[in-house]
Amino acid sequence: MTTPAPARPARPKLKTRKPTGVVPWPLILIEGEEASGKTYSAAEFSASKRIGQMYWIDLAEGSADEYAAIPGADYVIIEHDGTYRDILEQIEAVHDAAREAAAAGEPPVVLTIDSVSALWRLLTNWTQERARRTKKNAKALAEDPDSAVDIPMNLWNDAVERWQRIMHLLQTLPGIAIVLARGKQVSAVDDFGNPVTGRKEWKVSGHKDLGFDVTVWVRFLRDEDPQIIKARSLKLRVEKRRPLKVPDFSIETLVFESLGCSTASAPRVMPALAGDRVQPWLQRVAACTTADDLSALWRATKPDESGLTRGEATTVQAAIRARHTEITTPERDFTDAVSDDPAARLRAAAEREKGGEAA
Repeated sequence: MTTPAPARPARPKLKTRKPTGVVPWPLILIEGEEASGKTYSAAEFSASKRIGQMYWIDLAEGSADEYAAIPGADYVIIEHDGTYRDILEQIEAVHDAAREAAAAGEPPVVLTIDSVSALWRLLTNWTQERARRTKKNAKALAEDPDSAVDIPMNLWNDAVERWQRIMHLLQTLPGIAIVLARGKQVSAVDDFGNPVTGRKEWKVSGHKDLGFDVTVWVRFLRDEDPQIIKARSLKLRVEKRRPLKVPDFSIETLVFESLGCSTASAPRVMPALAGDRVQPWLQRVAACTTADDLSALWRATKPDESGLTRGEATTVQAAIRARHTEITTPERDFTDAVSDDPAARLRAAAEREKGGEAA
């Protein structure tokens, strides 16, 4: 009797599309020296009749209210509590509002963040505080409060992941994103961190990939005309090591004339990259704060709807169950914890007995 050949697995289908040739909405970096006009240029852009609502996130700069006095300025300030989670959620809300405006055929929504230097500083401080709490560093600091803190790479990776989540939202915004940052000339250093005598270099305060992430990079100097350092564009060409000086710079001209954006523009098509399909779902689970949110997410994990395999769906559902327990089960107080530990109960009884003898 002949054994039938095993069935061949189904071959994946090729997914392709024709390029549109449409100029996407940009992510614009404006960085430079203090009092060089960075914030002014963004507030001035809010007066343009070619854009829709501008949303403004003020991070440790404190100038959003004052700059609304610029003639014609028209933007609303997004309130937040200073935490990464709240800032991220507000950017996600703007992303949704921009998508709705684009679907309705309205002018593009604009999001201004002043500044991403403060955002990166927030993540750096968070990383340093976490490092101080590790067993190794906590022990060293207990012995010497001035001891150097060793920051493990996994903590830096967490900070970078949080930075990239926000950058991806800005890169795919169905509108115009403007990020302001601090920039200045500093002493150059060698591979060992030692200053190089007589050499200077320009330093932008933010994650090192900020320049790669943006569509257009503009530098503001106090005593010179604004310079376009980089532009990812077929219409606006910037020569290598030859910044393009723009005496009468305006963001409106940059977006609608130099880059060629129009009502036909759309967000960049950039699916978030992930090692597997589970990780983005686990992030959504961690972000849930109510049992109702988790129930809705559970229903969405069905393989026919989510695209997850049965194994992947099982993994996500296990995380949902664990998160549900965290949300619905209140933390027990110390006396409850003691009651579950026989040794702890004996220690507590001994302490009470000692207290009685002392009385």
